[in-house]
Amino acid sequence: MKKIAVFPGSFDPFTKGHHDIVMRSLEIFDEVIIGIGYNSAKKNRYFDIELMVEKIKGIYIGNDRVRVVVYNELTSSLAKSEGARFLVRGLRNTTDFEYENTISQMNRNLYPGLETVFLITSPEFAAVSSTIIREVHRYGGDVTPYLPYSL
Repeated sequence: MKKIAVFPGSFDPFTKGHHDIVMRSLEIFDEVIIGIGYNSAKKNRYFDIELMVEKIKGIYIGNDRVRVVVYNELTSSLAKSEGARFLVRGLRNTTDFEYENTISQMNRNLYPGLETVFLITSPEFAAVSSTIIREVHRYGGDVTPYLPYSL
């Protein structure tokens, strides 16, 4: 049976840290679906979702083991509809773990058998967050060292 994982997030923007998680996930799973979700807690995106889809797809051109989808439903519902039995999440610190652990428990209740796999962020990306990248970009700072594509 094919091992399919969903890597969900708002990816606003998709960073080198996210890319690192995808590449490491490909060592474990047969297919990784990058699910760009609409986060109800984040009212407005900073980067246009279509732009992010284009940029992320561009990174993985020629790699048929990575797909990008946009979704507006529960992550567990997306995983089920895609035939995925795994979610992948990157953890930078213990705060991330506390947050992600609660979500993983709910996802498993909603879709029994859905496993969340946590990958510890590579040290060189531990300080990189989409929130910080947005702020740097908003005020004219150079974000190119943190993104696997050019804006």
